[in-house]
Amino acid sequence: MLSLKYLFTNEDLAKMVLNNWEFDPESIEMFKYYRISANAIYPFQIKGYTHLLRFAPTSEKSKENILAELDFISYLRKEGYGVLESVASRDQRELLELQTPWGEYYASVFKRVSGVQLNQTDFSDDIVFNYGKALGKLHQLSSVYIPSENMRWSYRDVLRWIQDVLIDFPEETAALKEAGLLQEYFAATPITERNFGLIHYDFEYDNVFYDKESSSCNVIDFDDAMYHWYAMDIEQALNSLKDCMEPNLLEDKKKCFMDGYLTEYDISEEDAAIVPACRRFANVYGYTRKLRSMAEKWDHEPEWLLQLRERLKESLEENSLEFGRQI
Repeated sequence: MLSLKYLFTNEDLAKMVLNNWEFDPESIEMFKYYRISANAIYPFQIKGYTHLLRFAPTSEKSKENILAELDFISYLRKEGYGVLESVASRDQRELLELQTPWGEYYASVFKRVSGVQLNQTDFSDDIVFNYGKALGKLHQLSSVYIPSENMRWSYRDVLRWIQDVLIDFPEETAALKEAGLLQEYFAATPITERNFGLIHYDFEYDNVFYDKESSSCNVIDFDDAMYHWYAMDIEQALNSLKDCMEPNLLEDKKKCFMDGYLTEYDISEEDAAIVPACRRFANVYGYTRKLRSMAEKWDHEPEWLLQLRERLKESLEENSLEFGRQI
């Protein structure tokens, strides 16, 4: 999540950034459907087809991580995997580093994938099966992927980043202890070619689109990709299902998901045993990101920002419930 000061809409900035790409001028009207979270996303069209402009301050992102993300996406597309496609700028670059009146920004453009977000489906067994199948295929492709140049960061880098951020929050002793416990736990966890690789990390229902015609899934938003155990992706995906269905259906749907996953890739009982630690990793990482995002405060904040702060505070409490317990 970006620092809260970057969550304000800025169409002038978006227009300035978009001018580096070809676009249909009348489609600027689509900017009203923007969203901002980990990046600013503004929809527009090129020759009548919907595309997405993505940009974020350079202070909030790693250039190496973005280039590695684009490389991985390109690899997946070449392998026939259903994934978003980047679009080169007027000067044939996938990633731009731009000077603007509002500071320096990284910017890219992607084609909109086909299908509808999973949370707009009925989560039938067939759809959930294909959801799991898509993750299994992603892990199979990741297991043989060799980066061409740039490397995404790993869970180790994330834990170091968490500890570095928490230096500015000396009262957050429980979160710091949690990061240390996870560091020790994962350092003692076996890494093999089968159980560890580049994962999506955010393989949740809002980043996966179901295409009814092909009965398959298309995946977006690799912005959080990292090297981790594949069990991390599975835990994130299964955990997200609870937001989409009645509790009495959840276990059957989780089984359906795993049935699909196992058609493409395998996970051993030993690998599955780290799932509780994966949940705690997600919690402390999410906690630290929110803490950092909320750090700055201003006088006379708008109502939507005050409400967002309250929701984030509630989320912090949920994330921190297990901090400090032995894993």
